[in-house]
This record gives sequence, structure tokens and C-alpha cells, in this order.
Amino acid sequence: MIEVATKDCTALSDSELAEMADMCADGACGYEVGLLSKQREEWVLVTHAREEGKLRGFAFSTLERIGGTPSLLVGVASFVRTTSAEPALRSVMKDLYRRALLAVPDEDVLVGARMCDPAAFRAYAGLADVVPRPGHKATGEERAWGRRLAKRFGTDGQLDDRVFVIQGDGGPSGLLDFSPRKSPLEVEELAELFVAVDGARRDCLVAFGWAMAEDLAAAALPG
Repeated sequence: MIEVATKDCTALSDSELAEMADMCADGACGYEVGLLSKQREEWVLVTHAREEGKLRGFAFSTLERIGGTPSLLVGVASFVRTTSAEPALRSVMKDLYRRALLAVPDEDVLVGARMCDPAAFRAYAGLADVVPRPGHKATGEERAWGRRLAKRFGTDGQLDDRVFVIQGDGGPSGLLDFSPRKSPLEVEELAELFVAVDGARRDCLVAFGWAMAEDLAAAALPG
């Protein structure tokens, strides 16, 4: 059973940071203590998912308004590569949605994150109007949202808003790192969204979707 706990980033201890870095050592992004320590200063909340006391995933996040729109932003997040990855991801996202419901009970919430693997779209299960998505040509407003999120993530001017790819500089960046050894079925279909992503340059995709007020209130989002 996955147990989830969320607290202020200011309460995150050095030992917890070391535990998180140890979990990330096996991952594609390999977040180290130094980078994770910086997230403690940049984000508001940190959520841990544990199974029998062992860390299975975590996410730094914040709920804020961007241009008046409630926005749930996921910064650095990472999950194990084992079969516990999927339930850990669902549990973390469910807790974030629960908090969004408490904060803005009658409003739709935009959910945004950066990704380098198609499997990370599992975090958006149950969301409406996810962008980018296969076969969809983004509208002007959707491209504008891509630019707003890129700016909020500190990558203003690095986004190609036609394909929602943020150009990297070769260094580590904050991602929703979810790439279990057993890939979700939809990964093959979503792979086309990552064609322009240069892994060597540490590019990433910025993506968003909408948690509709009625779904949040009815606890309809999966998790």
C-alpha cells in the first residue's frame, strides 16, 4: 500500500534530500542532492510516496494563479522504475488534486509539468484537453499557455511553441521523471510528440491539461 505525505518544502530535511537522491540514482535524470536542495527553495510543497516505509516517488509542486487561472505546477518529480511506480504516481497526483480542490473548490485547474519520456503523460490521466497530444494542432491560446509555463519554469525564450519543446543547455533540468521499466501502452502513440526532443542537449517537453472542477469535486480523477 502506498502512503503519501505532503509538507512545506522548508520542512524538508537534509536526510530526506539524501534519501530522494539515492532513489533517483537509478533513474534517467539522476537528480543529485545539490539540485534537489535548490528545489527546496524554489517550490512550495513536496510530496513523498512510500511503500512499507521505502520511498517510491516524490514531487515538488505549487498551486498558484497564472494570469488569474489556478495552476498546479509540478517541478522536479521522480519515481522508482519498479512495479510500484504507477501506484506511487497515482497516489501523488491524487494528493495534489485533493489539495487543489480544497484551495479552489469551484474552478478548473490547469496542470503543468515538463517531461522527457512519453510515459510521464500517465500523470495526466483523467485530465481534459491535454496539450500537446497526437493529431492535435495547438490553438493560439494553447501555444500562449506553453509560453507562460516555460517562463514560469525559468526557461523563457527557450520554447518552440509549435512543438512545445524547451531547448536544453546540456545540464539537468526540472522534470516529471516517470519512465518505468514496463512502459504504459500509450507510449508508442505519444512518442511522436518527442521527435524534436534532443536528449543529449537535455531538451524537454512542456505539457499541460485541465482538471475540471466537476471532476475534482466528484473525485473522478484516477488515483
